[in-house]
Parts: sequence; C-alpha cells; structure tokens
Amino acid sequence: MSLRWSPNATQLMHSVSAIGLSSLLLASAMKHFRSPSFYNPVVPEYLCRNDEPGSAPNGPLAVMSREEWIASSGLLEVSAAVGLLVPATRKVAAEATTAMFAAFLAGHIDALRRAYGPRGTQKERRIHTLRLPLQVPLILWSWSLRK
Repeated sequence: MSLRWSPNATQLMHSVSAIGLSSLLLASAMKHFRSPSFYNPVVPEYLCRNDEPGSAPNGPLAVMSREEWIASSGLLEVSAAVGLLVPATRKVAAEATTAMFAAFLAGHIDALRRAYGPRGTQKERRIHTLRLPLQVPLILWSWSLRK
C-alpha cells in the first residue's frame, strides 16, 4: 500500500473541504431565517432603509430594511453552498463566496466599532472582538476552493 498523495486524494480532499464549507454556509443560512435577530448587529445602519414617516434617509446604500438584508444574505449563503457542491460551478462559487465574506467584513467592523462606542456593552465587545477575526479563515477557505 502506497502512502503517496495521489491526484485522486487531492481531489477528494478538495471535495471534502467544499462539502465542509457548504455545510457551514447552509447552517448559517438556516440561522438567518430561524434567528434573524442574531445578525442584526452586523448589518450596518448605513445600509438600512429608514421606513419611518418623515425620517431622513440613511444614505445612498440604504436600499433595504435590516430584515431584508439579513434574508438576502441568507439566500446568498444558500446559493454559495449549492454552488460549492457542484464541481462545474465550484470555482465561480468559491470566488463569489470569497467576495461575499470580504463584503461581510464591513458589517463586522461596524459592529465592533459600535461595541466599543459609548452604548456598547462588555458582552458586545467580547462577541464582536471574537467574531471579526473568524472572517479571515472563512475568506481563505473559500479562496482555496477556487482551484
């Protein structure tokens, strides 16, 4: 029995890795719909449409409500998960997933900024201080699947 690493073993590990990230994305997507409030802090205010009558808009990027952003990102995660499972779409899905995780950095940075602001709590500081660095391995993982 040979212990050499064969191309088939490399392909197998690549597929196992894609299945792993896909599973993580599907679990996260389910949480977007089961417990959307979990994601409230990582949706920046400047992205949220203000539907209150007579209130000023939050800016040009405020095209959806917080709930719509959370649902949309959940749908993006489902799409990414499915794309990673199909070998023919894995490369483009990996690139799109990397871009998605990179875009999510803005929300995590904003949540961390608010956690350390005057209204932030110790619990928020702890959560967002831990949550932000977790994006780096996710970005690297999804980027590695584009090969």
